[in-house]
Amino acid sequence: MSSVYSDPIHGTHPEPIDHFDRLPDSLLLLVFNMIGDVKALGRCCVVSRRFHALVPQVENVVVRVDCVISDDDCSPSSSVKSRAAGPFSTLFRLVFDGIVKPLQALGQFLGPERPSLNKTLNTSSSSSLSVGLGGGEDGEMDQGGVTHHSPTQVLRNFNELRFLRIELPGGELGIDDGVLLKWRADFGSTLDSCVILGAASVFNNVHFQVPGHGNDGFCINNGSNVGNGDDNGSIPESFYTNGGLKLRVVWTISSLIAASARHYLLQSIIAEHKTLDSLVLTDADGQGVLCMNGEQLEELRVKPLSASSASKRTLVPALNMRLWYAPHLDLPDGVVLQGATLVAIRPSEQSASKKEVSDASWLSSAFEEPYGTAAKMLVKRRTYCLEMNSF
Repeated sequence: MSSVYSDPIHGTHPEPIDHFDRLPDSLLLLVFNMIGDVKALGRCCVVSRRFHALVPQVENVVVRVDCVISDDDCSPSSSVKSRAAGPFSTLFRLVFDGIVKPLQALGQFLGPERPSLNKTLNTSSSSSLSVGLGGGEDGEMDQGGVTHHSPTQVLRNFNELRFLRIELPGGELGIDDGVLLKWRADFGSTLDSCVILGAASVFNNVHFQVPGHGNDGFCINNGSNVGNGDDNGSIPESFYTNGGLKLRVVWTISSLIAASARHYLLQSIIAEHKTLDSLVLTDADGQGVLCMNGEQLEELRVKPLSASSASKRTLVPALNMRLWYAPHLDLPDGVVLQGATLVAIRPSEQSASKKEVSDASWLSSAFEEPYGTAAKMLVKRRTYCLEMNSF
C-alpha cells in the first residue's frame, strides 16, 4: 500500500515510487559489473546509501591511471613551479625517463588509511588516479591543487574483486615513430612466458610506397612473396652486421624489464585481494600486457617472488628463446611489416615440462589482429634458438 503526502496547494497525492528500489541487488550488481570503471563506480556511491553499500561488492573493476608523478614533482619547490605552469600541466604530466625509473611509477602504493570509496574518488572535481615514481610516501598526494590517489588505495575498498584490469597512461618503452613493439607476459611467482612482436617499420601498403631499405639498414626485397617462404626463412647476413640483431636484443631485454617491474609492483594488490581470479596490467598505447590467472595469482601468494638486487622488479630467470624473422611481411588489410620479428620466451627450467614455445596457437593468441596473423606467419619460418642468463 503506497503512502501519501500532503501538498497545501494541490491537496493530497500518492508518494512517488523509486523504481530502483524495486530492482533486486543482484541485478544492480550486474549493472555495476558491466560499468567496471572505478571512477564511474565511485560516482555511483554518492547516489544513495544502497548504491554505496553495493559498489564494494563489485567483482569486475577497471582502473585507468591518469598520470605519473615523479619524486621531484612532489617537492614544495616543484609544486610552486607546477602552479605557475598551470594545473593542467601538473595533472597530465607523464614522466617517462629511460626504462627503470618510469617502471617504478606503480610503486606509489598505499599506506594504512582506508577511506571510503566515494571519498576517495570524489574528494574534488580535480582528483586524479595516479602513480608516483620512486620511493615517496604512500597515500594521497596534493600537488598543484590536484589530489592524486593510487590504484591500491582505491581498490582496497572492494571486498569481492575477481577480475581486475589496470591501464597505465602509456607504454614504458620509448620507441621511434613508425616502429612496432608489442609484448605479452604471463607471470606466477616468476615469469611463465613472454611473447614479443616487433618490426622496424609498419605501414599501410595502400597509402605508402615501400622503401628500398628498411630501418635495419639492409635492403628490402619488395616482391609479394618475400617473407612468405621464398628465402627459406633465413636471416640475411646484413641483419647481423647492420644493427638489426642488436636492436632486437634491446627490444627483448627492455620488454622483459618492463614486464618484471610491473609484476613486482603488483604484490600489494595481489596480497590484499585473495578473491582475484584474473589480473591484467596494460597501457593505453597497447604496448605491453601482463597477465595473471587464478592459479598464477595463488602461486605468488604461496611462493614469494625473487626480487632483482639492481632495481625494484622481479628477477628474470634463465631463459630459452625462439626467434623468427622476416624482412617483409604482408598482413591482411594492406598492413606491411618490415623487419618483422617474433620472440617466444620461457624459463629454461620450464621449457621441457610446458608446451613448446613454437606452439603457433599460444603465440598467435597473444596479440590482437592483424598482429596475431603476423605471429602465425612468422612461426612457419626458420627458427633460431637463443639463451639468456638470469638478470
